[in-house]
Amino acid sequence: MRLPRPRSLAGQLFAMQVVLVAVIVAGCALFAYLTDRSQAEETARLQSTATATAVARSPWVIAATRTDNPTKTLQPYTEELRQIAGVNFVVIMAPDGTRWTHPETKEIGRKYLGHIDRPLQGEIFSEMHLGVLGPSVRTVVPVYDNGRITGLVSAGITIHRISEQVREQVAGLLLVAGGALALGGVGTYVINARLRRHTHGMNAAELSRLHDYHEAALHAVREGLLMLDGQRRIALVNDGARELLGLPADAVGRSIARLGLPAPLTGALLASEPRVDEVHLTVDRVIVVNTSPVVGGEQRGTMVTLRDHTELQSLSGELDSERGFSQALRSQAHEAANRLHTVVSLIELGRTEQALAFATAELELAQVLTDQVVGAVGEPVLAALLLGKAAQAHERGVELVLAPDSQIDDGVLPPSLPARDLVTILGNLIDNAVDAASGAAADRELARSSTAAAPRTAPDEPPGAPMVEGSRARVTVTALADERELLIQVYDTGAGIAPERADDVFRRGWSTHGSGRGLGLALVQQAVHRGGGSVELDQGPDGGAEFTVRLPLHQEVSA
Repeated sequence: MRLPRPRSLAGQLFAMQVVLVAVIVAGCALFAYLTDRSQAEETARLQSTATATAVARSPWVIAATRTDNPTKTLQPYTEELRQIAGVNFVVIMAPDGTRWTHPETKEIGRKYLGHIDRPLQGEIFSEMHLGVLGPSVRTVVPVYDNGRITGLVSAGITIHRISEQVREQVAGLLLVAGGALALGGVGTYVINARLRRHTHGMNAAELSRLHDYHEAALHAVREGLLMLDGQRRIALVNDGARELLGLPADAVGRSIARLGLPAPLTGALLASEPRVDEVHLTVDRVIVVNTSPVVGGEQRGTMVTLRDHTELQSLSGELDSERGFSQALRSQAHEAANRLHTVVSLIELGRTEQALAFATAELELAQVLTDQVVGAVGEPVLAALLLGKAAQAHERGVELVLAPDSQIDDGVLPPSLPARDLVTILGNLIDNAVDAASGAAADRELARSSTAAAPRTAPDEPPGAPMVEGSRARVTVTALADERELLIQVYDTGAGIAPERADDVFRRGWSTHGSGRGLGLALVQQAVHRGGGSVELDQGPDGGAEFTVRLPLHQEVSA
């Protein structure tokens, strides 16, 4: 048997609010009824007191009490007064309680049914008492004649009449209470209908479970999740996003534009259109950003997912290096095969000495750079990187030179400088330098060819003028480690970088080959920052760009 589903949260609140409004209205109505009843009785007492006192102080009544037949004179007077004063009865009686007047003529001469002890002592006495006309609020006032009590006057209003007045007031009160109840019910229904739409008809238990699942999922997801509201303020952030973006603890509620994030990343987060798999750099991370607007009739915010691409980017760089090494090895193998065929052919032609000289020269040329790198750089990863990059540069017609003062002993680099970061720094700097030197050499060759093809315009400008000495494309690398820091310096024979663009070279997407390609120098700056060092750009001695990286070998631990 399927149990009935609990009422939705909106339905529960509606029922509670209706009951609450009904109780409040009923309580107010009861309080108003009791108040009106009390006020009506008090009004009746005051009215009866005023009437009885006025009659008792009337000289004409005082004079009538001295006659032998007061009824003859006072009965018509009290009846007329009763109609005018709005009371139910006005009874004038003798001091012993015998009635001289009464609305019911048969009651004249009979004893008064109320208390007269206190009025006989000179007090004005009010009470509620059951009389001939029914329960009534009455007041008894003594009649004085020269200081002597010669009679008593009682005026009263029946409870029935008071009840009629209260019923008229209660009818109006109930009408107002009913209107208030109806208005409260309609208002409660409208509010809860809106609440039902926002809660999707879920009850309190379902909302509680949804919140628990939401919190568990939010903190369990390793990717960064970020929710921005319509004003681009952070409405929701998980632990992954805090770590990836370096957000402070009080980031929720703050504008994304005021968190000090890099400008390209901030622009992507503030954009109204969706972004798909955009790569952005923070101070020490490479992240992939995806944004999706949350739209429901109007833009309510933006959902942002963040993936850490730092390690993948490093592995991609290492893979590119390995691919370059393999291509260089294939080229060298092909070139070695050509040289071997040349040596074999020389031997077959009987030119043994020339074959031996040719083979020895090639071996010495290849061994010089290897001996220089291995002798100067004891760190195996950097040594392998330099040899591989030298082979790649050679394939592109660029000479890779290791400066004579380079020296890195094995074991000098601390664990705080991982080999992956060193490969990122040195590998990207060499790649950019080789690109710059190769491109500049190609431009010079093109200009030289154009000059050779142009008609001669002057005797001192012969076509095909030779290149100046030292114009061969070259990249020079310095790698030096002392007790305090690691120095890596790379400069080339390229065209260099204009001083006004010096601040842009480390920005992701900047490249001399066009916008949107440059990432290597941004990764260099990021790796240098992780190592606590610095990177500087200047003009090198060969006219091209010179990058100088300084990394501390012993970082101080803050207290």
